[in-house]
Parts: sequence; structure tokens; C-alpha cells
Amino acid sequence: MTENTDDILTLLPARLKEARRAQGLSLEAVANLSGVSRSMVSQIERGESSPTISTLWNLTRALQVDFAGLLEAKDTQDRIDVLRSDDVPKIENMGHGCRIRILSPPEEAGGHEVYDIRFDKDGALNSQPHTRGTLEQLTALEGDITVISGNARNQLKAGDTARYAADVDHSITAPNGPARVFLIVKNA
Repeated sequence: MTENTDDILTLLPARLKEARRAQGLSLEAVANLSGVSRSMVSQIERGESSPTISTLWNLTRALQVDFAGLLEAKDTQDRIDVLRSDDVPKIENMGHGCRIRILSPPEEAGGHEVYDIRFDKDGALNSQPHTRGTLEQLTALEGDITVISGNARNQLKAGDTARYAADVDHSITAPNGPARVFLIVKNA
């Protein structure tokens, strides 16, 4: 087991998140199983809060992991986490003439989100304002794209990147034919 307190505090957030993912559990599910609030579980996983022994005990029991094993040094250099194409989550019924694939890990929702969006001709994704301070960065991978953010409007061609406020009404459209974009949403 790791002896240094700093090492433990560094390893703990990632180990808890890894254990939760291995069980296929959401933050909400872990909260329900452990009696620890969802927000506290999230803060612990992000390294923003250090759990009490009691909280850690409840979490390890809910995640069915060994308390001591959770803190042992592991070699993570020889590991690559892969999400196969068929397993990538998709968003249906949002916009029209567009297919959205979620590339970012679920635990990053509301923080840093990454999407692969394919548009049919005249496809559109119209969005209401996100949280204040939210920004989007969009790169056109294929086809022509029109981006509108508030009163600003711009045309993009394949290879162009736009950065814009997403805390106002905004939209992405493909007026001239099929298109594909890579979208990063950074919430404030």
C-alpha cells in the first residue's frame, strides 16, 4: 500500500472513477448505493474534495472494491482505454437532418464535451443558450457549414475552425449538402 499521504490523495480520485466505470455505474447510481451525495462523489472523483474514512468506506462497499487495493500503486502506463465505434453513445431526436455521436466520457458532461456531428443537406442543430460563459469550438471536417451565435453569422469550409459563445441562441447548419463537424463544448 502507498505510504505517502500525497500519493494517496493523488491516486484516490482516479481509482474511484476507474472502479465506478468498471462497474458501469453512473454517479447517481453510486450515490444511491453508498448514501454519499452525487455532488460529493463527483467532487471526490475530480480531486476537489478529500473524503472522510467513513465516506470512503461507504464508496468502496458500494463499488465492491477492496479499500487497501484501491490505494495500491498500479502500473497504468501499459493501458489504453478504448471505446469501440459501435459503443459510442448517440443523441437521437435533436435537431433535424443530423446525427450526433458523443465522444467525451460521460463523467465530463457539463464540463468538457466532445461531439462528432454529421449533417444531411439542410440539416440543422439549433440550440438554446447553455450556462453563462459556455463556449463552443467547431471544426468543419467535411462540407460547408453556417454557424450562428447570437447576431453573429459565419460560413465555414472543410478545415475551418470557429470559436463562439454558446450562452446565447446558436445554431449549426449545412445548407449546401452533407457535412461533418467536430464540436467541443466547454462549460464555464
